[in-house]
Amino acid sequence: MIIIPAIDLKDGLCVRLLQGKIEETTVYSDDPLAIALRWESCGAKLIHVVDLDGAFAGNQTNLQGIIRIRNGVKIDIEVGGGIRDLDRIERLISYGINRVILGTVAATDPNLIREASKKYPGQIFVGIDAKNGLVAIKGWVEVTNAKAKELALKMQEYGASGIIYTDISRDGMLTGPNTEATWEIVDALDIPVIASGGISSINDIKRLLQIDGLYGAITGKALYSGALDLEEAIKITAAR
Repeated sequence: MIIIPAIDLKDGLCVRLLQGKIEETTVYSDDPLAIALRWESCGAKLIHVVDLDGAFAGNQTNLQGIIRIRNGVKIDIEVGGGIRDLDRIERLISYGINRVILGTVAATDPNLIREASKKYPGQIFVGIDAKNGLVAIKGWVEVTNAKAKELALKMQEYGASGIIYTDISRDGMLTGPNTEATWEIVDALDIPVIASGGISSINDIKRLLQIDGLYGAITGKALYSGALDLEEAIKITAAR
């Protein structure tokens, strides 16, 4: 299991939201690249970047910040938020983004997943954000009737290279990840699954390590608040 630090961009700043609520924003840095370099120096092999403005508005408004991070670090970058057509996917990949994360379109335009996955094998992951087991879209503003597990299975069938599963109720709360729901997704799929939401301490990392086959875990607020030491987390996972 790899540990993946998150950088959420809003108005060019590095921020964190509480349960995805735009009105519950905490600014951590006005220099996202400096944060990326910090995580790289701690041993991270992959950084998870989200364009929050894009997630809510449906277009990428932090593209320059994303490019600056991409050009400033040597490790892999995955990007999500407001990516809802093939042109944007192609643009990001042309800038050297290693992996593109599609969220809302998985529920609204699943054929795009099939098309993009076929064109860019290994580079298209699907972000499934769930509240009480139901898929939420458009920056978590709308909760659909689709079940997270069923959508994950469909996306695997459509060629997605992996799933990022987020429990919205846990995100930014530092209450611990939903290991039961995460295990259910991992158990159902053959493709990699990354857990996100709720990680609050090194003990939560140890709990996630008990999920056999879990590919990775994204952590944000715990790192920024100092509740989790990235180097320690990476050391523990590397030893398993």
